[in-house]
Amino acid sequence: MTVTVQDDVLEQLAATPAYRHLTRTRNRFAAVLTTIILIAYFGFILLIAFDPTFLGRSIAGGATTLGVPVGLGIIILAIALTGLYVWRANRVFDADLAAVLRAVDA
Repeated sequence: MTVTVQDDVLEQLAATPAYRHLTRTRNRFAAVLTTIILIAYFGFILLIAFDPTFLGRSIAGGATTLGVPVGLGIIILAIALTGLYVWRANRVFDADLAAVLRAVDA
């Protein structure tokens, strides 16, 4: 296997403390967002399984049950958390990565 210049740059990048900090921070943030959506989703499923009458209650005596807005809330939460990750990735993670790449190229 031949070693290219790109492989050297990648090894140098991986050895940089700032890059390791960036990857730890990014992975921790993603894990927190993932945990939040999993708790919300599985909480909803467990509520359906163990107390279906709660989500089956009518809202203001109409045909819509409480489960509909709760389910929509979970969908909106997923969209919001995705947007939050994209916003932070574009504002923080990309800028930090660019700084690390400039330091490695210098």
